[in-house]
Amino acid sequence: MEAGVRILNLSLSLAIVSPNREPQLVQALDHAAAHGTLVVAAAGNQGTIGGSPITRHPWVIPVVACDVAGRPLAVSNLGSSIARRGLMAPGEAVTSLGVNGQSLTGGGTSAATPFVTGTLALLLSMFPEANAAQAKSATTRADVRRAAIVPPMLDAWSAYQMMLKQRGSRSHGA
Repeated sequence: MEAGVRILNLSLSLAIVSPNREPQLVQALDHAAAHGTLVVAAAGNQGTIGGSPITRHPWVIPVVACDVAGRPLAVSNLGSSIARRGLMAPGEAVTSLGVNGQSLTGGGTSAATPFVTGTLALLLSMFPEANAAQAKSATTRADVRRAAIVPPMLDAWSAYQMMLKQRGSRSHGA
């Protein structure tokens, strides 16, 4: 973060969740927030309802995987904190590059997370004057109240439109 990293993409699982709520992990996420480094994290592929210290952290954007019809994959972890601050993105039959430039097709929340990370990176490159909180708010539509356990679908176009509005209000002194 001290080197200027603006976004972290996490695809990991906690082997054992301790009752003390992983204080060092929470401190690291707090550190990212204090430095304006966005954290995008795979929600997990255990098919459970709930969350982890990662997905419950208020600065983290948890990502749920969906199928081509926009329905959450059965393996995706869901929950109120995931729905409140997270997004859903394509996570079924996602083709990417593998070793030696060969194509690799996979799925799950780890395959979905880069869609959100890429959207944030593109927005921050197009709006270099914007801060992390503005990009996060535009992408997650933080202004919309959510009461479900499934987050909304990533909508890069709406996030771009929101960033344009924010730029307009900044340039007019609002």
